[in-house]
Amino acid sequence: MKVLDLRCAHDHRFEGWFASEDDFASQVAEQRIDCPLCADTHIERMPSAPRLNISHNATAAPPSTGDARTTMDVTTADTAAQLQALWLNTMRRLVASTEDVGRRFAEEARRMHYGEIEDRAIRGQTTPQEAQALHEEGIDVVALPIPPGLKDGLLQ
Repeated sequence: MKVLDLRCAHDHRFEGWFASEDDFASQVAEQRIDCPLCADTHIERMPSAPRLNISHNATAAPPSTGDARTTMDVTTADTAAQLQALWLNTMRRLVASTEDVGRRFAEEARRMHYGEIEDRAIRGQTTPQEAQALHEEGIDVVALPIPPGLKDGLLQ
């Protein structure tokens, strides 16, 4: 089994597990791999170094290139990865703590606003026009794109 570091055209980074290099290449060619954040199917493999545990007492040496840009690029990539992980965890908590009312979102938001039903945390879909109408009625809504993978049960 090969574990590859991947990224989409929007620079979202993630891992993929494949039986072989050929398996990865065929799945990319058939656009069967998509980004868990944005569902983009333009995926490319990132360079990665193998992790070798030669000795449990050895300590890793810092890069000895002397190139400040290399250090900055690593730091920037680490920060981006941390932000991506934080955002994903926040979305997971949001999805786990709200009820998905689907296309009934505007109707349910109005019923809660006008006291017809008890307030609760909901999420769902609505058109931009319906969201504007809710806003004009004094009902606060926030448009928040949730990645497809989080909608389909990858919450656990």
